[in-house]
This record gives sequence, C-alpha cells and structure tokens, in this order.
Amino acid sequence: MAGRAALKLGSGLVEIAVPRSILVAALTITPELIGIGLETGVSDELKSAAEKATAIIIGPGLGKSADAFARLKALAQLTKPMVVDADALNMISEQDSWPEWFHGIAVLTPHPGEMKRLAKLIGRDSVPTDDAGRIEIATTAAHEFKQVVLLKGSRTVITDGQRVYLNPTGDSSLSKAGTGDVLSGMIGCLLGQKMSCFNAACAAAYLHGRAGEIAGERLGLRCVLAHDVIDAIPQAVGEYEARYGTA
Repeated sequence: MAGRAALKLGSGLVEIAVPRSILVAALTITPELIGIGLETGVSDELKSAAEKATAIIIGPGLGKSADAFARLKALAQLTKPMVVDADALNMISEQDSWPEWFHGIAVLTPHPGEMKRLAKLIGRDSVPTDDAGRIEIATTAAHEFKQVVLLKGSRTVITDGQRVYLNPTGDSSLSKAGTGDVLSGMIGCLLGQKMSCFNAACAAAYLHGRAGEIAGERLGLRCVLAHDVIDAIPQAVGEYEARYGTA
C-alpha cells in the first residue's frame, strides 16, 4: 500500500523490502514496484538500497521480531528523511533511549493507540481527544523526540515542536485498515521530492484526506478500501494544482 501510494503520487522508483516468501505475490499486485526479498538479519542488498534511497519508509508490515528490530536500528543510522510508522513506532516506544541512536530525519505517524505507547516516554499515560489536548501532546513529543509528529485522527495534528498544522480534510472513509500505510507512502514520496519533513507531512495529510473524501463520494463512506484512496490520489492532486498551481 505504501509503495503503490508513493508511485501514484509521483515517485519515479520505489523499492519494497518484504519477506522473500511473499515477494512475488507483492510484486504481482503492483508490478511497477521493485522488490527486495528479506530472509534473516540485515542483508547487504537492503543496506545498499537504503543508502541509495532519497527517502525511507519503515514500519508497515515490519513485524516486531529480532530481525525486524535489527533492520530498524540499521536504517535509523542513516541521516536521511524517513517516515516511521506502524511496527517501527511500536518498537521505538519500548526503547527509552531511541532518540540517541536514531539519526534519521523523520516524520513519526502514530494513530492514538501508537501515540499512547510513545507518550509513556514523555511521562504521559493517555492521549487527549480534544484538539487542544492533541496539539499539546503532539507538540511535546515532537520537541522531546526532535522529530516531526503526525498524530492521526479526525483532524490530524502535525507539528515539529514549533509550528502546528491541523489538517482540514478527511472523513470516516479513512477508517479502514491500510489507509495509514497509504499516508506513509504519500509522505515518503514528497520527502523524496526534497520537501521538508513538516511540509511533506502537511501536504500529504491534506491530499490523503481529500483522496479519502473523493473515494467516499464515489463509493459511500462505509465502502471505501485503502486501494480506493490510492485510486483517488490523481483527482485530489488535480484539484489542488487547479487551486494553488504546481510546485
């Protein structure tokens, strides 16, 4: 989902790293992707691809095995833009000292459950549901972790610890599993186009939300799947460019 979304938004080349046993199946779904088959540990192929990449997305489908953690730590040594999502967030939430060994310039993309786990590292045991509270906890986390935080929700909060953006787009069409992976792919695409972490997160959240709305208008809010959101990205981009122009 993340790889396909990145391609759809404009990435020229996207590589996905998945267990070798499912690599053929993954590439059958989206043959435009390039695949790296994972077996054990951190392979030279994965290291080489990561070092050449303009931006990295880590987390979706990663798992929480010892091999997965080794890959997370290896990729975290690279000083380049990254999106940290899903299982990568869950693993760093178990590491009090992770900001010390994480060298990437990252957008962390927690949903409220993942944010609750991360929040323990800043002395919190719950995540507020009101806008003011969500902005406060996201801003505190961004300041402490020295990364951009995108806290998902009905009005997604994005902050670098100084600036705050409250995203106006999106609805319940984005409530299905997989739509978060789509957002990660979109952020990764924009990071690869040399946007800053904060600006890439804001732009991707806006376009992702609008793509969800478009898919919901076509199919009905309860019927939208993650791949329907990907299919609506071109229309969301077209609307945006018609209103604001192209970069």
